Amino acid sequence: MSEHGLHTHAPHEEALHHGAGSGHSLGQWVAIFTAILAAFGAVVSYQGSHLMNEVLLYKNEAVLEKARATDQWNYYQAVSTKLHLLELGSTLDPDKARQFAPKIQKYTEQKSAILEKARTLEAQSAKADAESARLNRPHNDMEIAMIFLQIAISLASITALTRRTWLFGLGILSALGGIGLWAAAMLAI
Repeated sequence: MSEHGLHTHAPHEEALHHGAGSGHSLGQWVAIFTAILAAFGAVVSYQGSHLMNEVLLYKNEAVLEKARATDQWNYYQAVSTKLHLLELGSTLDPDKARQFAPKIQKYTEQKSAILEKARTLEAQSAKADAESARLNRPHNDMEIAMIFLQIAISLASITALTRRTWLFGLGILSALGGIGLWAAAMLAI
């Protein structure tokens, strides 16, 4: 305090006084921004992981159905081979044709049922594979959205250290890009 009742501060005290005023400083905005992005990033990461689990589940189902279809195709080939051998036997030995007739009829009927089951399993495999591919596209968008959110958090951290507001602007743009990709992925599901 001076002799005349006026109170003055040194320049560095004045800067501290104005920095601690009622308005929010850049550091506070960066901290709030980073906290919000970290929470949002956790949600996006969880959704992406959950979606990847679904992608893998459908891919696994496609592989299993394909294996079942392959088994049916192998069975179809075995029955076809037996049928052809019986037909050949009845052609080569017409006296035994009557003896082979019931088995020829049995294998002919079996082939139709096996063929239908193999085609059904192939269709189920293709459907599960298509669903896996459909869900993988939004998953990729979520992964890229996470990258943009992480870049935004990094830029905000650098802003807090350097006090360069243009870095904070880039961080906001990166965050908006990440949020946009996330929204597009959610709409595609």
